[in-house]
Amino acid sequence: MTDYAVITDHLTRRFGSFVAVHEVSLHVSYGEVFGFLGPNGSGKTTTIRMLCGLLTPSSGRGRVLGLDIARDQEAIRRRIGYMSQKFSLYGDLTARENLTFYADVYGLPRAERATRIDALIDLAGLRGHDRVLTADLPGGWRQRLALACAIVHRPQVLFLDEPTSGVDPEARREFWDLIYDLAGEGVTVFVTTHFMDEAEHCNRIGLMYGGRLVALDAPMALKRTTFDGAVLEVEGTPQERARTTLLAQPGVRSVAPHGARLHVIVDDAALRLPHLAAALESAQVSDVHIEPIDPSLEDVFVAIVDRYLGKQPDSPDESATR
Repeated sequence: MTDYAVITDHLTRRFGSFVAVHEVSLHVSYGEVFGFLGPNGSGKTTTIRMLCGLLTPSSGRGRVLGLDIARDQEAIRRRIGYMSQKFSLYGDLTARENLTFYADVYGLPRAERATRIDALIDLAGLRGHDRVLTADLPGGWRQRLALACAIVHRPQVLFLDEPTSGVDPEARREFWDLIYDLAGEGVTVFVTTHFMDEAEHCNRIGLMYGGRLVALDAPMALKRTTFDGAVLEVEGTPQERARTTLLAQPGVRSVAPHGARLHVIVDDAALRLPHLAAALESAQVSDVHIEPIDPSLEDVFVAIVDRYLGKQPDSPDESATR
């Protein structure tokens, strides 16, 4: 057994002249829940497809369970579970029939197939609904079924690509309960997401932007060591006028909406707060309330990306990233 379940070293993927993933280096320990965080189009899916043996790297190296991702693709696919971003089950089969189909695809021995499928139906909370057509199941149940199909052969590493997109918050919470259960059994979980609250649940996260890995650490460590500045939460009406006014003030690095409030990243909260309040009053923004808050993971991501873009003479064309 190698020291890590997943290792990459300057992993790169090009599509013609465009670099979708640029020299990504990371490692994931056995039993870890590792989050790959970033906006849509940041290169997360391209990276995960290389790790799953579905896409050959242009350069760099990677190993999954000690197997080379460029040479041992078939062997990797037999030993991992993969849940793609696009729902891939058969809607005209029942939940039980989908599980039976994937058990056959992965070569699960017939002697243990019935017991394993029954256990997965219970794990996914589908008991009593396992003979319902998959197309007729609610979205959250279909996602749990897709997870069950991905682990029918007891993989050592599970890759989940945006597994909770399009499902409601309660279904997302239930899905993450399943992820924790699997990690507790020693399964390494590599999950991509653009939901900041989900990334908080991971042991470590890698922040992707423009095809590059711009930060890598535990969520709390990222907040503690990579966030240079302070966050002010600002309320004011109208919000857009407040936002425009704040962006024009000295010491303000970024302003981002968070529902009815704005998160304002500044260099010094104590120094800037009274000046910002005065500027908003002068701009006739009403119902102003400002208070310092601890940075969220989203605040950290915004700050890291701003810092990254400040170092780049030409920022990457994110719209083209796969």
